[in-house]
Amino acid sequence: GYGLNPNQGRGAPEIDVLEGSGSLISSSLQIGPGMPDDYRTFPGEYYGCFYTASCQVKGANFIEVPTAYYQKERGHKSWYQGLRYAANNNCAPTADAKQDYDTIAASVKAGITENTCSVDTCPASTDVNGDLDTFGSSGNDHWGINRNGTCYPLINSYSGAYLCDPDNTFSKCAMPRNESTTPKSNAMSSFNYQMDAISANWPVHLAAYTEYVVYQLEWVTGSNGYARWMLNGAPLFEVPSKSIIDVPQNSNKTNPRKVMLEEPMYLIFNVALSSSWGATPPNAGKECRGNGTDATVNKICDAFPMYMKIDHIRLYQDLADDLEADNYMQLGCDPKSHPTKKWIDGHIDEYQDDDNQHKEVAGRAFCTKNDDCTIGGNLGKTALKTGKCVKSRCQCTYSSSWGGPRSEPKHAGFSRCTPCILNCKRAKTYFPHLNTLMWSPFA
Repeated sequence: GYGLNPNQGRGAPEIDVLEGSGSLISSSLQIGPGMPDDYRTFPGEYYGCFYTASCQVKGANFIEVPTAYYQKERGHKSWYQGLRYAANNNCAPTADAKQDYDTIAASVKAGITENTCSVDTCPASTDVNGDLDTFGSSGNDHWGINRNGTCYPLINSYSGAYLCDPDNTFSKCAMPRNESTTPKSNAMSSFNYQMDAISANWPVHLAAYTEYVVYQLEWVTGSNGYARWMLNGAPLFEVPSKSIIDVPQNSNKTNPRKVMLEEPMYLIFNVALSSSWGATPPNAGKECRGNGTDATVNKICDAFPMYMKIDHIRLYQDLADDLEADNYMQLGCDPKSHPTKKWIDGHIDEYQDDDNQHKEVAGRAFCTKNDDCTIGGNLGKTALKTGKCVKSRCQCTYSSSWGGPRSEPKHAGFSRCTPCILNCKRAKTYFPHLNTLMWSPFA
């Protein structure tokens, strides 16, 4: 129904450009259905010991460490294979952190014998299944190897959550409903499933707090695609499509296969603090400073409000005519490959509220020439011009007939779902309001 393509997944994945934690930034994507327990780390003696690699239980600190123990217990590989990590070379080098490719490659091939990783035994990422091939033009840099001894991304110990509806009683739910004390709310349809977080935590250098740096995400769909996070043009972390599609399997093939993220998603830019990751304000629910006698509390409260200064947000799309057939990269809220307009119109209450109403726009997209602001074509023998470029902004020729950022027809909801791409390769673009699924750069 609602114009959706049959048998086409409608998941709600998420790509995080960055989530901050003081001296670390987390870059991740969330995807489902996730891997069963037999493909994850072994549980430790208490929850959270894996965050500090202090678990005494074998196999609980890092995936496939110790190597022989995992092989004996499972007989198959675990977690996502071939993830790619690279250094943040903006940090000052440390001699103790430097690694040699030959040493690490030999150690991984022989198998890790200890219940933890060290700089001499594991890749710098502590992901023993990560890619160790060369990259870049010099031929000296290997994924996963900290050749310069600078800051290095680590595989995130957080690997996802088990998601459930509020009425679910399944034991793996974060807060299963107690049937004896809590009646059903019937708030939504029942569901429970594992969500996987494929993520890396990379140390941030001081300049991130004192000057502008360029955070970048390149997302390419399809079987040869990838999600790649970069800092000032240098790669930090990459999830190739192959890592998501070709997952490890046991003899019964119980690990769900997935496709590279391709669902329509929207952008969220916000700055927030989350208690889920330990951000707890002083005197929660009361005056921040309390009675004002605690010097530490006062210093924290003096820092508010906090700001994240953003110089620019730029969106690019590869408009080359030689893209692979399963590269669905498009901008707009009704992409041809994954139609969404009828669904949005039929569920408009999920996309707007009393304080955030949908607004029709007429022009105002960025432009360099008149052709950027018109649908083009011919009407009879006359060239069809629906808009023009005025001071680098689109202006609709007849606002009663043409709408949207680039002056398309106002009928059939076009003004709500107009594309926003300049007709040139790698063009800088203006991004209008999109009513689709989630991509959360700042969370």
